[in-house]
Amino acid sequence: MKIDLSKKIVMITGASGELGRVIAKTCAACGADIGIHYHRNEGSAIRLMRDIHDLGRKAAVFQADITSVDAINAMKDRVCAGLGAPDIIVNNAVIQYEPWAGVIEQDLADYESQFKSCVMHNVYMAKAFVPEMIKKRYGRVISINTECSMQMLAGQSAYVAAKRGMDGLLRVLAREVGQYNITVNQVAPGWTLSEKHGDALPEGADNYASAIPMRRMGKDQDIANAVAFLASDLASFITGTYIPVCGGNVMPCI
Repeated sequence: MKIDLSKKIVMITGASGELGRVIAKTCAACGADIGIHYHRNEGSAIRLMRDIHDLGRKAAVFQADITSVDAINAMKDRVCAGLGAPDIIVNNAVIQYEPWAGVIEQDLADYESQFKSCVMHNVYMAKAFVPEMIKKRYGRVISINTECSMQMLAGQSAYVAAKRGMDGLLRVLAREVGQYNITVNQVAPGWTLSEKHGDALPEGADNYASAIPMRRMGKDQDIANAVAFLASDLASFITGTYIPVCGGNVMPCI
């Protein structure tokens, strides 16, 4: 058995970012053609496109603001014209904000930005791309959540509120589109190392890793592997799930 995404088109939001690039390359290595979304980092998106071409797969770059329904719809038209209607969408982009603060201190704009980039982003992508999946009676919707949704630690309120709202939305969507052979799942990373860290662990990483059952930090490739699995036919009977990829740092319970 192997993960085979050949003849599939995967559209990834936030593909120019640290995690998005690894997800894109992993799906391409499994045989997929890749739609690369970016917001501002065009140079990174173009380099990624070239890397995917080197793997022998098709790839194209698409700019959009994922918090704008008009921008998402315009991107959908360009994707369908340039690559074809995606079989798989990976909703990975999110607005980064700082500092995290207590509810009383947190800027109200942070709650709005997180709602737009977590909840409405997923709504817009579903409305844009799922109708074509329904016509084909095949599709995969994969969204990147976070272990923070279960931890609910002090200072995380804007992020957690949006990610938990996203969770509810996607579970409802899974019930609505399952009859069309479309699965909807979430991958929830913990604090994850990427290529930008190199061999140097970020401050606090040792303490974080020491509390994880597997006693190590996750890597971006760990997350990408889970995405590729859920995108494949090996996961054809898995839907409505929230899957932590965090070494057991959080464990959903029955």
